Amino acid sequence: MSTLFTKIINGEIPGRFVWKDDDVVAFLSIGPLTDGHTLVVPRVEVDRWTDAAPELLTRLMLVAQTIGHAQVAAFGAARAGLSVVGFEVEHLHVHVFPANSMADFDWASVDHHPDPLRLDANAEKLRAALRADGHGAAVPEA
Repeated sequence: MSTLFTKIINGEIPGRFVWKDDDVVAFLSIGPLTDGHTLVVPRVEVDRWTDAAPELLTRLMLVAQTIGHAQVAAFGAARAGLSVVGFEVEHLHVHVFPANSMADFDWASVDHHPDPLRLDANAEKLRAALRADGHGAAVPEA
């Protein structure tokens, strides 16, 4: 059975994509910790990050680093936070989000009802930063 993320990747469920390549996609979280919170997800279904092939983990982290760099620029953050949790969806994914302090890592502060227009604006802001960094080939249109 397909995971929620596979359904998003396949277009069965909408997603605000900011990155697409042959192996990895990235889209905004619908439960963001901060503006621009993005999930970096392999196209292949892998449940636990510890079960992923080393090449896939390397690719995920390289894309996460690229997204994080763009988030810092786009949202004026001090750093890019990164977390691999894996309980909420059984499909490997890396959370990358603009962070200004440890308070931004508090999962109890997730916005469960974000404004869809704000999410759209955040996705476009991140896409623009990724294009400005020279990654236009992997950045989809809205």
